[in-house]
Amino acid sequence: MILAILQARMTSPRLPGKAMAPLRGEPMIWRQVERIRQARCLAKVIVATSAEPVDDPLAAFLLARGQTVFRGASENLSERFLRCVEAAGPVSHVVRLKGDSPFIDAGLIDECVRLALNSRAAYVSNRVRPSFPKGLEVEVAAARILFAAAAKAEPEEARTTSPFGLVRRRPDLFDQAHFRAGRDWSALDWRVKTPADFAFARAVYDALHPADPAFGMRDVLDVLQNRQDLARWAA
Repeated sequence: MILAILQARMTSPRLPGKAMAPLRGEPMIWRQVERIRQARCLAKVIVATSAEPVDDPLAAFLLARGQTVFRGASENLSERFLRCVEAAGPVSHVVRLKGDSPFIDAGLIDECVRLALNSRAAYVSNRVRPSFPKGLEVEVAAARILFAAAAKAEPEEARTTSPFGLVRRRPDLFDQAHFRAGRDWSALDWRVKTPADFAFARAVYDALHPADPAFGMRDVLDVLQNRQDLARWAA
């Protein structure tokens, strides 16, 4: 089974509660779940959040929509992540996605997973050698490799770093493959971290979502070319 884990929390230094902020009438977290579910390669999607009370509304909303949620203590990042993988059942590969990325592209997820399966690399991403806009990062790793990396890490490193980070830091131990775009779009940043970022996301969703909820990266790039008010994100 190929599992996707979407990491999301209600806490954010510059935009608290952004996961539940509305995009076209639904919370941003739900728009992300909708987009991720369009990936053909995935057998299961889990939203991972903390067990802190501040994340109760996020978890309650997702559970009410029938979305699987994993909640873990915040003390040890690697342990929390691996417990989520274990709770999912037998897993061959894990896809890691972040909750500040409302433009995540299902086709890109499929391409990265396909590369992981065909190359048999321990770790595949479009992150290490960036060429896609920030906010479209996809990381894929064999589940057994994530556990192996955590077992090799020092306790403090495992506490503060995800298993994906542990693998990514050790190309000498874990072979890697990299998925790249046809040209370099890495100067663009489509992550939602500030109110201005969210205003951008809302403008793009308003332009594209009504006609095609499954719009992709190329559609966003086309909007940026034709909208002067969004020129900041087209540089």
